[in-house]
Order: sequence, then C-alpha cells, then structure tokens
Amino acid sequence: MDIFFSTILLVHVVSALGIIGLVLVQHGKGADMGAAFGSGASGSLFGATGSANFLSRTTAVLAVVFFLTSLSLAYVASNRPRASGSVMRDTVQSQPALTPVPVSAENAGSPVEPDSKTKDIPK
Repeated sequence: MDIFFSTILLVHVVSALGIIGLVLVQHGKGADMGAAFGSGASGSLFGATGSANFLSRTTAVLAVVFFLTSLSLAYVASNRPRASGSVMRDTVQSQPALTPVPVSAENAGSPVEPDSKTKDIPK
C-alpha cells in the first residue's frame, strides 16, 4: 500500500510541476494583439495557433491527472488502517517535580540544608 501511495504522490507532484510550467509558457489573451504589430511571437515551433492548442490541451490533460491523483490520495489516506489506542500514548512522560521537605524534628539532623522558602510552608 505504501508503494501505491508513493507512486500516486509522485505522479501528483510531477503533474503539478507540469501544470505550473505550461501555464507560465502560455501566452495570455492580450498577447495576440502584440503579435499583430510585429513582436515576433507568431514564428514559434508549432505555428501561430498550433502552440496555443497544444499547450492548452496538454495543460487540460495534466489538470485532469492532477484532479484524479488528488482524489485518489484522499481516498488512500482515509482508508489506511488506524492504530488502536489513545492519541497520547506516544507522548513523553515527564518526571514529577520534587517537593521540598519541611524541617521538622525527624529530619532536623539531615545533611541537606533546606531552602529558606521551605521553612514557611504551613502544615
């Protein structure tokens, strides 16, 4: 299942990059007026209108591929087996903070001297 997901994801990314590239290469509708006044855009590899048809059709095909891979990625991701248990099961458990011990008759002779804050703790 992971190979299937990786393949769909790869096709999805390649089609997205292809759409971006093709959209950047295409001329806008306002570029036709500039070609009429001699900007030199009409002398392309596919002819004056051939490149527009080829690029727009290729963009449409890649858009369909992108749409289908988007749907299939959503389907595959929603049908993955879910692990049972709590969401919090993988969290790191921290150690409880040490509480200061108040000075009393039992531990008055201990070698550790308590802080001045611990002497004011009410019982």
